[in-house]
Amino acid sequence: MRVTLSGEALRIAGLVEAETDASVRDCLVEDERVVVLVAAGEMAAAIGPGGEHVKRIERRIGTQVTLVEDADRPGAFVANSLAPAAVYNVTISEGEDTIAYAEVDENDRGVAIGTDGENIETARRLAKRHHDIDDIELA
Repeated sequence: MRVTLSGEALRIAGLVEAETDASVRDCLVEDERVVVLVAAGEMAAAIGPGGEHVKRIERRIGTQVTLVEDADRPGAFVANSLAPAAVYNVTISEGEDTIAYAEVDENDRGVAIGTDGENIETARRLAKRHHDIDDIELA
């Protein structure tokens, strides 16, 4: 699936790649944070020792940076996009709409949803852009 980035998202993606040597698959510039989708297996490189890379990027762009690890399988992608919430299982239901039902630990529901629903909305946007999933519901 082809993803189009804004000029600001392209600039930040380039900065993340230059600072971390991790491959950026997508970048969402939101009101109070930037969400960067990094290639599968490259999360540690993107974070850096003790979070050093993320902290340096946050200082340079002046906003919070959230990293999400890419995945080939839609269920794994949804689980990664809801991290750090503990996701036990993701079931994909395909009908008129494609819906991912994510089983999240009861203690982590707030983390999965986020303040004012920002985390789940970001997960929904990413899932739509990369796996054509119309909605994510917490089970």
